[in-house]
Amino acid sequence: MVVRNGGVAVIPLLLLLLTFASWCYWIFAWWCVRAFFRKPQEANPDFTPSVSILKPVKGLDPQAYENFASFARQEYPEYEILFGVQDTEDPAVPVIRRIQRDFPQLNIRLITGPPVGTNPKASLLYHLASQARYQILAMSDSDMRVTADYLKRVVAPLANPKVGLVTCLYKGGEAQNLAAQIEALYIGGSFLPSVLVGRRYLSMRFALGATIVVHQRHLEAIGGLRAVADYLAEDYEMGARIGAQGKEVCLSKYITTYIVGAGNFRELWHRQVRWAKCIRVSRWQEYPGLILTFSLPLATATALLGRSAPWTTGALATSLLVRWGVAWLVSGYTEDSVSRRSLLLLPLSDIFTFLVWCRGGLGRRVVWRGQEFQLISDGRLAVPQPLLSDQPNGVTQADTKRGYRFRIRRW
Repeated sequence: MVVRNGGVAVIPLLLLLLTFASWCYWIFAWWCVRAFFRKPQEANPDFTPSVSILKPVKGLDPQAYENFASFARQEYPEYEILFGVQDTEDPAVPVIRRIQRDFPQLNIRLITGPPVGTNPKASLLYHLASQARYQILAMSDSDMRVTADYLKRVVAPLANPKVGLVTCLYKGGEAQNLAAQIEALYIGGSFLPSVLVGRRYLSMRFALGATIVVHQRHLEAIGGLRAVADYLAEDYEMGARIGAQGKEVCLSKYITTYIVGAGNFRELWHRQVRWAKCIRVSRWQEYPGLILTFSLPLATATALLGRSAPWTTGALATSLLVRWGVAWLVSGYTEDSVSRRSLLLLPLSDIFTFLVWCRGGLGRRVVWRGQEFQLISDGRLAVPQPLLSDQPNGVTQADTKRGYRFRIRRW
């Protein structure tokens, strides 16, 4: 029901004020992107320590061979690549074996190991780090692709002894259908500029899974990867904990490419809801404030409740111009050709992301690469187990609505 005060519709007016605030947010986000990329990041050509690249893998990502091969084509003096899988029957294993054959000059190893926590990616990273030959670790998601100067650029900030961890942004690439284009638009037009806003106001005490470069001693100072192996957002935890040790978390100006491929809306929905829940459990104070990123949904609601009054129609038109303009400019700074070609789909992407935000604020269920987890209040993951299969060494939490108990492994 729309409440009127002196002939003014109160709810549409409040929505209009939020819409105006969202315009200010996006203009500021554009300024943050411009300021970040305006100056090139200083490089140190004399700082090239040996590096172990850690690649946790589950399943076969789009264009997996080219993704893996891009890390094997680095113009860097000495490095190794360690791939980790949960079991040798993983469909990515033949691709990894092919990489080993095609790049015999590199030390490329395939490693498996039992879980050390409920986060399968963090468990793989734990085993890879324990087998790494070098002290500098470069962790990267399996669906990322990089250029030959990647290692030189992301390792360079560690030459500064104040830096404890380096991370970097990413953009979507090779989007082959509508769902993939919407995801690439979200990454390039919403997520990336919002990270740079967060960087300015949060002193960059978080990391992104696209790339995490860290020295072994800084990991050991926070308890190693075992300490974050039960958390949904293990990348955030690493950045926050290393930052709490008094070290800087540096955001590299290098942008990796996330190969989107030809996804479907079901997978996209589960993936983005998981990302939203990562934000909710990691930085819960900021989650409600994300409403300011939804200019188009806010303006649409204003127009609907304002009964298409001229001022509400103007708000909707202005929101479209602001979002398109900022996304166009940001895609130029980041050389994001996929987002730029798909800009007409931005309203659809923003509405989809708004629905994801609403869903991400509710419930504890998370679907990650086909496996279901349950979120605990502190951001840890629990694995649902049938009621009759409780383990004697587990910690259980009843969930009578779903007929499961949830267990956090203790190791």
